[in-house]
Amino acid sequence: MQIVILSDTHMPRMAKKLPRQLITGLERADLILHAGDWQTIEVLEELQQYAPVIGVIGNVDGPELKERLGKKEWIVRNGITIGITHGDGKGGTTEKRALTAFQTDSVDIIVFGHSHIPLLKQVNGITLFNPGSPTDKRRQPQFSYGILQLTETSFELKHVFFEDKS
Repeated sequence: MQIVILSDTHMPRMAKKLPRQLITGLERADLILHAGDWQTIEVLEELQQYAPVIGVIGNVDGPELKERLGKKEWIVRNGITIGITHGDGKGGTTEKRALTAFQTDSVDIIVFGHSHIPLLKQVNGITLFNPGSPTDKRRQPQFSYGILQLTETSFELKHVFFEDKS
């Protein structure tokens, strides 16, 4: 199973359309996870044309998205429990807020966004993953999204980096 992981698409403010590099990944996706800051419901609807989408709201998402999505989600696929949150809020770093969101849940992976900074690391046996942004790299050298490859017994997470968001 191949899962595309996104966050901070900020469309249409930061891009009028999904980047070609991202579309290449979406065309192979069995599932799409989005960690918030879509900006509009149209982004969700467009992503659903490629694969089922599970996501959460971020701090810039409007009422239509808030009616359909929560601030926290978790799913189990192939025995791997994945928590999804945006990571915004007060106090601590984005990473710490993501960990706090699932402190009472047993998760293998926490997917979060907000900072636009790609991250893949282990903390107390939990894999933290921030895909970065495919449309708003801020101070990062490249745009990015993530791929989670699940087998029956394991998982592999990686970033896909690219230069041009057109």
